[in-house]
Amino acid sequence: MTAATRTVRAATRADLERIREIYNEGIEDRVATLDTEPKSAASIEAWFAEHGERYEILVAEEAGRVVGWVSLNRYSQRCVYDGVADLSVYVTRALRGKGIGSFLLRAIEERARTRGFRKIVLFTLLFNALGQALYAKLGYREVGVFKEQGKLDGRLVDVMAMEKILNRM
Repeated sequence: MTAATRTVRAATRADLERIREIYNEGIEDRVATLDTEPKSAASIEAWFAEHGERYEILVAEEAGRVVGWVSLNRYSQRCVYDGVADLSVYVTRALRGKGIGSFLLRAIEERARTRGFRKIVLFTLLFNALGQALYAKLGYREVGVFKEQGKLDGRLVDVMAMEKILNRM
């Protein structure tokens, strides 16, 4: 498949099983999340219900098949952070490194700007070099490293915070 056949659109409930499959691949691969147990259909449905028009979820399709997804998530319940969104992005295992992540990030950044976000933050496992290279390529900068932020397979792991300013006040 080529980038020419690639499209992006808002996710719907009909996409949830495929979103779940892709996220569960990320969990299995142990490079993109501290989650260790596969997500159930019910947990993905609850996650989807927490998102709305402002906290959008997009999917990338190639030849009509969902191959990745990206979401803007609430960073904090405090109103002072209403201009900041947290980011999640996942690409199906077989197509990682093929430009889908960049495609999704560009699309969600544009949506974030139109929805009044001034900044996107993300948290990446320190050993996720592929993810960090993607983020850096698109202008995200390292903010710092949380030492021993979480546990993965019985060992403490570090997490890097990154950010991108979208709109200046």
